[in-house]
Amino acid sequence: MKEIKIAMLGMVDGNGHPYSWSAMFNGYNKDPMEDCGFPVIPRYLENEPAENFGIRGAKVTHIWTDDPQDAKKVALASKIDNIVENPEDVIGKVDAVIVATDKGWEHVWRCKPFIEAGLPIFVDKPLADNVEDLKTFISWVKDGAKILSSSSLRYTKEYIPYFMSTTELGKLKYINMTMNKSWERYGIHALEPVYRITGPGYISVQNTGDEENNIIHLVHKDGIHVNLALMYYSAGSDLKLVGTKNSVCVPMKDSYTAFKTQLEKFVDYIEFDKEPYPFDETIELMEIIIAGIRSREEGGRKVMLEEIRKEVEE
Repeated sequence: MKEIKIAMLGMVDGNGHPYSWSAMFNGYNKDPMEDCGFPVIPRYLENEPAENFGIRGAKVTHIWTDDPQDAKKVALASKIDNIVENPEDVIGKVDAVIVATDKGWEHVWRCKPFIEAGLPIFVDKPLADNVEDLKTFISWVKDGAKILSSSSLRYTKEYIPYFMSTTELGKLKYINMTMNKSWERYGIHALEPVYRITGPGYISVQNTGDEENNIIHLVHKDGIHVNLALMYYSAGSDLKLVGTKNSVCVPMKDSYTAFKTQLEKFVDYIEFDKEPYPFDETIELMEIIIAGIRSREEGGRKVMLEEIRKEVEE
């Protein structure tokens, strides 16, 4: 089978995915990885046996980062052969690109050259955090662009039993999910695994917190109430599900498997041209992110999701 060549593009503050994601494809060099600046990455990489590295038929062959010095470090740590001066330089040399930055307001301009070149793109979460950019991505997909974006927590190993069924809990009534960092960049990590459990159909979003501590209340059409707590400096992410018969609290422990599964789904998408989930789900998830920002900025107003949806569809 022909090797699938992938470019890893972009690197922003607080996000070490170019190191870790590239290592999942290529393997890594231990000593340079220790100097990556993200201490958690070498710790969870070293827990994996050598046979866990590599994704069927695919390799990260090119790297570009916003700071050229970062590209040199990532290439050395994650065994990437080619460093390019400009992101567009990978066009014609790779089969797909990963935009490895998690600032939604930047993603349109980062993705545009590769959409125009017809390359499949995986975009780090969140895809977009404002209505106009979301509309742009929707129009690109309608025109045939291959765009995939998700939180790695969509594939959390510990949550899989509850993605499949919550019957043992009775009728699901309440969900709580905690996460660190900001709503703009990490809200999707709290939201997407919950969304896999409830399915689509959210009605309202209310954010009564502030930029450092976002406290979100969501209401689902099935009568499920959801609280997402994004506390900037908190540790850990726990999922609590409450039903009419039972409740359960499930911590996430295995980041590596979640990240790697996400990348494997992208490789499947490149090879077989089959979406792992409908793009309509990504649209609704981004509408919830946008509604959460608007609610906070407007003093905690309850924002009906239909309000955002109408703007997106205009």
